[in-house]
Amino acid sequence: MNVLVVEDDPVIAMGLEQKLIELGYGVAGRARTGNKAVERVLREPPDAILLDLMLPDFDGIEVARRISAGGIHVPVVVITAHEDPHLVEQAISVGVAAYLLKPVSRAQLGSAVELAISRQVEFEALRADIADLRQALETRKLVERAKGLLMDRAKMQEAEAFAAIQTRARRSGRTMNDVAAEILRAAAVLSETVRTIDPARPLPPERPVRPVSEGGLARSDTRKEKRR
Repeated sequence: MNVLVVEDDPVIAMGLEQKLIELGYGVAGRARTGNKAVERVLREPPDAILLDLMLPDFDGIEVARRISAGGIHVPVVVITAHEDPHLVEQAISVGVAAYLLKPVSRAQLGSAVELAISRQVEFEALRADIADLRQALETRKLVERAKGLLMDRAKMQEAEAFAAIQTRARRSGRTMNDVAAEILRAAAVLSETVRTIDPARPLPPERPVRPVSEGGLARSDTRKEKRR
C-alpha cells in the first residue's frame, strides 16, 4: 500500500515517510500544498493519504473535500496540532476516516492508517446502499454516533458495532441511517427516563465521534516533532 504524504514542513514530512516505511507501507510521494495534493491525487490516486491540516494555500479539510468531489475515495488520515470537536464533524463530512494529534508516534500512525482503511471499507458499504454521496456522508456521521453508543453501552468493538447496525438494517429491510437513528432515539428515551425517575442522577455523556479508535485522539509521548 502506497501512502501520499501532504505536509509543507520537510523535516516533519521526512519523519512521517520514515515511519511509514518502517511500518511496511510504501510512500507514493509528497505534496507541500493543498493544490499540489489535489492535482497529484486526481492524476494518480494513492492507496491512502496522510494529510496535514494546515497548509500554505488551503487547509486539509478543503483538500479532502476537493478530492472527494473529484470522485476519488481513498482512506484519509488528517494530522493536526489541535484537539477540536468541531474538526471531527467537519472531517467526517468530507470523508476523512481518521485523525491524529501531533507529534505522531510510529505506533499511532500505524493504528490510524489501519483504522482509516477499515473505515473506508465501511463507507464504501454505505455508498453501495446510498447513491447520493452527500447523503452517504451524512449517514456516516449518524452511524459513527450510533457505533459510539454501542461501544460504550454494549461494550462492543468498533467493527462489531458497525456489523450490528449493518445486520439489523439488512434483516429489517431498512437503511443503516434508519437503524442508527433508531439507536440514538432509544438512547435519548433511556436518558430521559432516568432523568424522570431520578433528576439528581448524572447522565453518562454521549460518546463523541472520534475517528481514531479506542482512546480517541492519539497523542505521542515524544515531543521532538514540531507542532503546528
